[in-house]
Amino acid sequence: MLVASSEEQTISPGKLQTRDDRPLIIGICGGTGSGKTTITRRIIEALSETNVVVLQQDNYYRDYPGMPFEERLKVNFDHPDSMDTPLLAENVRQLRAGQAIERPTYDYANFERLKGTVRIEPQAAIIVEGILIFENEALRELLDIKIFVDTDADLRFIRRLVRDIRDRGRTTQMVIEQYLKTVRPMHLEFVEPSKRYADLIIPDGGHNDVGIDLVIQKIRSLVPRQSGQ
Repeated sequence: MLVASSEEQTISPGKLQTRDDRPLIIGICGGTGSGKTTITRRIIEALSETNVVVLQQDNYYRDYPGMPFEERLKVNFDHPDSMDTPLLAENVRQLRAGQAIERPTYDYANFERLKGTVRIEPQAAIIVEGILIFENEALRELLDIKIFVDTDADLRFIRRLVRDIRDRGRTTQMVIEQYLKTVRPMHLEFVEPSKRYADLIIPDGGHNDVGIDLVIQKIRSLVPRQSGQ
């Protein structure tokens, strides 16, 4: 259950000011295809895009320079070790301190980090989204609100299948093999147990209007819309 902070808060348009004058950091976790991105979009719509910055854990896969493509195919990209979580946590700390970051970019079709980065400026709210963001204690401690999106496994698999074929250059067989070999076992070992760290669990992902509305109301009480919105 979400509980309001006991700290006194003064809100001004476009910026969240707490006692230590820092942004609100919202963590959205859940299994692959659970509806995390849908909930993130709903929050952005409610707050206006100019007030929110989103960091997706998928952009923080580790790089394996020099490793042949055939070997990269064998990497377990659903294990926490495949994520550059220290860099993600450091970027969150920088944004929280009011500093801009250079966010990495990733080529999912070739399993490699790209040379280019995306400059992201700090905003009043920072959304950190990913399947393993609650698994790491250092990152977890940076999150003010922790939301776990809980959706049935069959729906999550179907959504992942569609996404990976459409957006990531995968074949149906590749998706099925990866799901059985790594996605499902890693979900049971790391993602599902991390649910216990959540402040709020939203069943049925992006289709749970009541749960999403409760989250938005809470966040709106901490991060205002810009004037005129």
